[in-house]
Amino acid sequence: MHISQKLAQARAEGKPTFSFEFFPPKTAQGVQNLYDRMDRMHGLGPLFIDITWGAGGRHSQLTCEMVKVAQAVYGLETCMHLTCTDMEKTKLDDALKEAYNAGCTNILALRGDPPREREKWEATAGGFRYAKDLVKYIRDRYGNHFDIGVAGYSEGCEDNGDVDLLIDHLKEKVDAGATFIVTQMFYDTDLFLEWVRKVRAKGIDIPIIPGIMPIHTYAAFMRRANWTKCHIPEHWMKALEPVKNDDVAVREVGKDLVVDMCRKLIDAGILHLHFYTMNLAQATRMVLEDLDIVPDLESPLERPLPWRPSLALNRRDENVRPIFWRNRKASYVARTQDWDEFPNGRWGDARSPAFGELDAYGVGLKGTNEQNIKLWGAPTSIKDISDLFVRYMSKQLDSLPWSEQPIDKEAELIQQELIDLNKRGFLTINSQPAVNGAKSSDLVFGWGPRNGYVYQKAYLEVFVSPEHIAELITRIERDPDLTYYAVNKDGDLKTNSPDGPNAVTWGVFPGKEIVQPTIVETVSFLAWKDEFYRLGQDWANCHSSVSPSRYVIEDLMDTWYLVNIVHNDFMVTHGIFQLFDGLQVEDMEKPMHTTGTPNGDAHANGTTEKTVELNGSNGEKTKIEVASDALKSAASALTNGLNGLKVSN
Repeated sequence: MHISQKLAQARAEGKPTFSFEFFPPKTAQGVQNLYDRMDRMHGLGPLFIDITWGAGGRHSQLTCEMVKVAQAVYGLETCMHLTCTDMEKTKLDDALKEAYNAGCTNILALRGDPPREREKWEATAGGFRYAKDLVKYIRDRYGNHFDIGVAGYSEGCEDNGDVDLLIDHLKEKVDAGATFIVTQMFYDTDLFLEWVRKVRAKGIDIPIIPGIMPIHTYAAFMRRANWTKCHIPEHWMKALEPVKNDDVAVREVGKDLVVDMCRKLIDAGILHLHFYTMNLAQATRMVLEDLDIVPDLESPLERPLPWRPSLALNRRDENVRPIFWRNRKASYVARTQDWDEFPNGRWGDARSPAFGELDAYGVGLKGTNEQNIKLWGAPTSIKDISDLFVRYMSKQLDSLPWSEQPIDKEAELIQQELIDLNKRGFLTINSQPAVNGAKSSDLVFGWGPRNGYVYQKAYLEVFVSPEHIAELITRIERDPDLTYYAVNKDGDLKTNSPDGPNAVTWGVFPGKEIVQPTIVETVSFLAWKDEFYRLGQDWANCHSSVSPSRYVIEDLMDTWYLVNIVHNDFMVTHGIFQLFDGLQVEDMEKPMHTTGTPNGDAHANGTTEKTVELNGSNGEKTKIEVASDALKSAASALTNGLNGLKVSN
């Protein structure tokens, strides 16, 4: 959706709104950290985000990729910066095409800064000298597909301090097709409001979005103010100077100053604020909370669906998903990104679209081996793994290999039952409680348009030991209201579920057909099964092949069953949990060992080692560690003239 349209809607409702700017990090870990932060900051309710391009387009490919991920995975309306610096038309065309294909409908067209190795900005052969030319080029090639923003400078810019002349240039950019303005950062509200009056006097009537820079540290505050040559009011310096060596105090004082500035802007009728976050959350969040414009119990963040919708090009109408990826939205988007059509209104024939391969970006286990071992420890028994799940269900742990986010509010309704199951060795992977007609505005269960009602069937996905699977299935099949799927790593599927999707979440809204956004069905469950066991193996691979941790995790992956259960009577709240009465995994505390050396060094995910024991002619044993993919050739070479080859894992 166009930013100018979003701003018009918000203005009609008379409510202040805000947006965030991010820039591409320099490292892969930095990118992942930023994605996690963007995901969390979505909960603050930004109207949109934008992602910078970088001088000379150095981060151009990363910018395009981040725009794609922000739109598709995190459902964030994203504005992509695009500059003239070192960009001939072919590069511009490539960037615009990528933005279009990502579902991006907003571009911030800039001349750009010179690369660091050059003191002055120079036009590129085959490119553009001025932002107005870039605006016209985009408008000519893409019509009204893109909302096009341009920069405004209330106190001049680096190479031009003539504010009035810059307003003339701004008018040229607007005449070329710009539809909104984002300003350079500033701290003097009076100067800014005077500039706005001059802009309006020139006949420029498109939205003006003020750029707000929160204060993180005193040094950074001064550095950015000097770089942009913006005026710092005297009372700001008097407030900040005495605490400049105390970062905590600077953030607190700076927050009060920025909040006061924002309130003056809102009182002056400027209802949207654009925050230069510097890829950080705390200072911006502090300002927003003081302004009281973030979602809260009185005004929660609206949820159009029970899961976060994607804004990818052909997914904006998608409104049905399998429940299995509830805690791994990035993976689901990655594995379905090549579909030509996405379910709208009903799941349809799930056999036609194929789920993507497990090696796609975003599907595997996140983090390094060391990070994951630090997070989840080194389990040596089923009890250790059970304790991990209990900690997660108790909100003492933010993630598990199959859940990239903490448990949500609705799980609290069945939290004690989930904790009890995990304590008894039944490892809960995914769940939802039954809901019988909660209002769509409900703070926990609500979603969809106002004045509607939402419903849920109780659902439980659980990892079950082989000694209990037969008894559990017998109990399930005694109850006609229960349907299930049970599968092991090899794909041996057991089910009593009829063909076709089973809606486990639905909503009834005025003037609309019943919406069924979450389903359980066979083909997608089998696709999830592959991912589930792959993630378990990734977790095992964090540990050395000769460690007890590797052994115990792999043993579970090789022998246990993944089971999902639906209670089809949505008026029954706790019916599923009664199935497990009296069941308990035995010997949970018993350590599981290998014949190798315990507590070996951690290796990269996917790397497997084996210990080859050779009985030589003298009766002595020699242990040789070899990589799994070279095991056969190594063993063959080493056994010439030797007897008794033994391979132990």
